[in-house]
Amino acid sequence: MIREIILPERGTCLRLNNLKILRISIPYKALKDVFIINGNSFLTENVTNSHLIINPKAYYMIINKGKNEIEISYNIDISNHHIIYNPYQYELSEKVNFNPQEFKKQYPIPEGYIDFLAKWYSIKFTYPQYNLIFIRPELGISIQIHKFRNEFWEIIDGKPIIINGNKVHYFVDKGVKFENVKGTYHGVINPNKNPDKFVIIKESWTGNFDENDITRLFNPNNYQ
Repeated sequence: MIREIILPERGTCLRLNNLKILRISIPYKALKDVFIINGNSFLTENVTNSHLIINPKAYYMIINKGKNEIEISYNIDISNHHIIYNPYQYELSEKVNFNPQEFKKQYPIPEGYIDFLAKWYSIKFTYPQYNLIFIRPELGISIQIHKFRNEFWEIIDGKPIIINGNKVHYFVDKGVKFENVKGTYHGVINPNKNPDKFVIIKESWTGNFDENDITRLFNPNNYQ
């Protein structure tokens, strides 16, 4: 039996199972405090032991949204399972926000943006009717919800992993569109290993857009 401790507000790596069925054990009292990625499903409530059976060649990840650490166990050795995304790969690295002017020298940014939001793991350029979001390779943005707006995403480049409601979409092609209805979960992971291969998303919205209208349910870049 292989064991792993998940601290509060943290998660495991997103892994790809091998050719055997994987069974994950979580204490019964802690089931209400976990989010689970199991294949194409993103499970956020009413989690049962049946949701902890991972089929061969399926992706999986456990997120602890509770206030206490959770010990989970695996029935087989997972050390050879391919890691698609490690939320904490850059936890100890220096965090330097993007410089928009330097970024524009390397990547074609359309003129006409009226604002920008630069972070160390992403940069967003705001236009009158939409945003362009660039997400660094091997990083992601938070899993979040909004109360007052619906968001619409179009994949411009990068083959991201998209959480949309209770579904997970892997390595999404350019041109695919998603609607994130207000009150539903959504998030983005950039699984690319190439340091220059940003995920680019065009984001528009209906309703009241406010940067403060955001509830982050899992923020992998808020290292504590």
